[in-house]
Amino acid sequence: MVASANAVERFNRQQSQWRVVVETLPQGSYQQAVTAAAMTSKLPCVLDLDQPSVPNFAWAGHIQPLEGKLRPAGAEALIAGGRSTLKGRLYAVGQFDVVLALFARKSVLEKAGVRLATLEHPYTADEFRDILRRLKRQGVRYPLDLNAQRNGEWVPYAFSPWLQSAGADLIDRKTFKVAEGVLNSDKALAVLDYYRSLFDERLASRKPVDEQAFLSGRAVFNYNGSWADSEYRKKFKDDLAVMPPPAFGQAPRIGAGSWQWAVSSSCPYPEGARQFVEHLISTKEIAAFSMETGLMPTSEAAADLTPMYRASGYGRDYFEFARRFAVLRPETPAYPLISSSFERAMKEVREGGDAAEALDRAVEAIQQDLKRNHDYGF
Repeated sequence: MVASANAVERFNRQQSQWRVVVETLPQGSYQQAVTAAAMTSKLPCVLDLDQPSVPNFAWAGHIQPLEGKLRPAGAEALIAGGRSTLKGRLYAVGQFDVVLALFARKSVLEKAGVRLATLEHPYTADEFRDILRRLKRQGVRYPLDLNAQRNGEWVPYAFSPWLQSAGADLIDRKTFKVAEGVLNSDKALAVLDYYRSLFDERLASRKPVDEQAFLSGRAVFNYNGSWADSEYRKKFKDDLAVMPPPAFGQAPRIGAGSWQWAVSSSCPYPEGARQFVEHLISTKEIAAFSMETGLMPTSEAAADLTPMYRASGYGRDYFEFARRFAVLRPETPAYPLISSSFERAMKEVREGGDAAEALDRAVEAIQQDLKRNHDYGF
C-alpha cells in the first residue's frame, strides 16, 4: 500500500539508526505466506496482521507482546479497534479501522415518512423491521440490502454484533472456554429468528443479483462498511444518510479491528521494531495514513487532524460509532473456528433452516475445538 510505503520512507528519513526494508506479498496469498514464514521462524521483524488472526499468532508464539521495553508510546490513546490483546496483554496496534453503518438517502426516507436514526436515538430492531414492512407495502421489492451474497468473514463481522447488542455473544468472554448457553442462548436464538424473518418476509433478498441494489435505488437501506462511503457519497452527496445499525438491546454494536502491526518473536532488533511501530501509531502518522486512504483513524487526536473525521467533518459519525458501539471479535485463538461455525449457522438460517439447530451445531463444533486444544491455555 502506498500510504504504508510513505510512512516507512518518513521513518527512514527522520532517523539514521534503523532502516526499514519493505517486503510486499500479493493480497490473495498474504495470510498463507505469513503463516508459512511463521512455521519456519522466518517472519520479518514487523508484520501486518488482520486483527482476528492476532490471538492465534500470539498463542502459537509467532509474535511477542508489546509490553515493557517493547510497548510503543501512544498505544493507550488508541480506540478499541486499534488494539489487539490476548489474556490482557497487547500484541498488535493499528492505524485505522472500518465501521459498520446503515446507509440510506435522506430524501427517500423523508418521502416515505421514515425518521432518520441518530447516534442518540438509533432504530430499535422491532422499529426497523416495522419500517421495512411499511416500505414493502409501499411497493419496494426488497427494502433492505444485507449483502447476503458475501461469504467468509463478512458474516461474523456484520452479524455477531447483533448478538452482542442483544446481550448474547459468540463465546463467554469471561473465560473464553464456553460457547454453550451463550451462542445458543435464548437471546441469540431471537436474533437469528429475526434475521431469518427478514428473508422469509422478503424484506431482504436471500440471493442478491449484485451489490448495486442501494446505488441503483432498488433498496432503501444498505447495511455495509464505511469503505462504501466514497462511492455512495460520490453519487448521493449530501443526500446520503449514515446511521448506526439497529439496536437489539440497549444500544447498537458494531465490529471492530482491522489490519494491525505486530512484532515477530524472532525479531533480532526489538528496539528498532518498537521505534518503528511507535512511529506508525503517532498522531501525525495515523492522520497522514487516514488522509491518504480515507480510512478511519484510531485515535481522537489523529481524527481531529483530518478534514473527514474531525468534529465538523462528514465522516465524524463513523468515529463516534466506533468509539461508542465497537466490539472486537473474540480475542481467542479459537476465533477462526468460531467464525466459520457462526458463518455456517447464519447461512443455514438465511436459507430457511431452523435457528436453534444451526446454533447448536455451531456450539458443538466450537466446544470440540476448545476441548481438542485444551481451551487454548485459558
